[in-house]
Amino acid sequence: MESTLGQRVPTKKKEIRGVGGMAFTELWERFSFYGLQSILAFYLLYELSEGGLALPAAAAAGITGAYGGSVYLGQLLGAWAGERLISPRSMVLGGGIVIALGHITLAVAPGFLGLSIGLVMIIFGTGALKTNITSIVGFILDAEPAAKKDAGFSYFYMAINTGAVLGPLTTGFAQNQWGFHFGFGLAALGMIIALIQYVYSSRFLPVRASQVTRPLSASSRRKATAIALVSLAIVAAASATGLLKAERLSTIVTIACLIAAATYFTAILRSTKVNAFERQRIRSYLPLFLASSLYFGLLFAKFTAISLLVNDRVDLTVGNWSFPVGWITMISSASGVAMLPVAAAIWKRMGPRQPKAGTKFAIGLVHIGLGFAYILLISVAHHGSSIPFVYIVIFMFIMGSSEIFVGPIGLSLATQIAPKAFTAQMVAINFLTLALGSSLSGLLGQYFTAVSNDAYFLTIALGAVIAGLSLFAVRKPIHQGLYAGIEE
Repeated sequence: MESTLGQRVPTKKKEIRGVGGMAFTELWERFSFYGLQSILAFYLLYELSEGGLALPAAAAAGITGAYGGSVYLGQLLGAWAGERLISPRSMVLGGGIVIALGHITLAVAPGFLGLSIGLVMIIFGTGALKTNITSIVGFILDAEPAAKKDAGFSYFYMAINTGAVLGPLTTGFAQNQWGFHFGFGLAALGMIIALIQYVYSSRFLPVRASQVTRPLSASSRRKATAIALVSLAIVAAASATGLLKAERLSTIVTIACLIAAATYFTAILRSTKVNAFERQRIRSYLPLFLASSLYFGLLFAKFTAISLLVNDRVDLTVGNWSFPVGWITMISSASGVAMLPVAAAIWKRMGPRQPKAGTKFAIGLVHIGLGFAYILLISVAHHGSSIPFVYIVIFMFIMGSSEIFVGPIGLSLATQIAPKAFTAQMVAINFLTLALGSSLSGLLGQYFTAVSNDAYFLTIALGAVIAGLSLFAVRKPIHQGLYAGIEE
């Protein structure tokens, strides 16, 4: 097989380079995304004298959750465009450029207007990039058995979490030393590195990555353009009339995510291009979709409710030094990075004997529920006083380590059970669990502002553990349908 440089590259080595290139691209893209995400809530909360925007806590939680949800919701549009309009390879490149411009806007444009423009650009850019780069990895690993796919996606997910560690580590330090806009600038730099990495490694991608698999007809293109223009007009009108208040954003995005999910599932299940086995797998995936959405709502609470807790009750002072707020969320991702290689090795070694997806999801929910039970005990023990940050460090480690049972498994599962006619859409539906989780985290953050800390953590801990145990109880019928027609 010929490379673009005319050199003969063995197919297996080219596949390894392709996955590695996409992993490193994703590492730097996540560096920029989580670098921003780690300090966003604090930028909204901090006083003007501290370089922030001084918004109320409920508004800050609503914006943070809605932003995260919109980023993932936009990936539905990106997945569709990558299959009907522009090749996945080109979508990733164009999306990366828009993301970089969005971060640069945040770095140089002050105030709420600069924030709004920058976040909107990142939403659209990430929508174009994220599902398409995951689809490309799926193309590369297409011929591998399920166990190797799980291992491959676990390494890909490790790259994601590595970026999620390095981003907050550097932007959090920059924000702590020189202010928020320096942190935003570092996030922009990370995205520029991602673009350079992608351009270099894209020559090792399979031909399928450069193809539009289901191109639209001319009439359908005109219809899609009209729908896009009407949608933009509706959003602009809602914004101008004050309907898009900060406190409502998470609710609006949650409703939009639920509508999108219902539309996608209905379209796939009713399609004549889906056979009986594929339809059975999609129906069995529904409870896992809901479980994953709930899980990510709890995990992403680190950007909303836990950020509010840190801002109000956690003592970040270590001697004469202040622990950067952006480093708090980094701990969660760092624990995921530490555990993922271990999990990947275990899944690979166990092969077909490893727990199936429903069991892993159930373990993840119980795991994170126990994490919230732990922070409940800490909150009760330090009632009326500051919480030492070492306890938050332990809590974030518990949260992050639970992700090995849900995140990479969901990515792999989406590519395994996807109907042949809806491969990109199934990847997008998997990311829709992140959209619902993010917007749910905004609602949970607003709930955090309305009740006592102890009541909040008790509710979350019980809800997660009960949900996990319930899923475990019905895992066998779920698995029978989930793997129907698939040789494992």
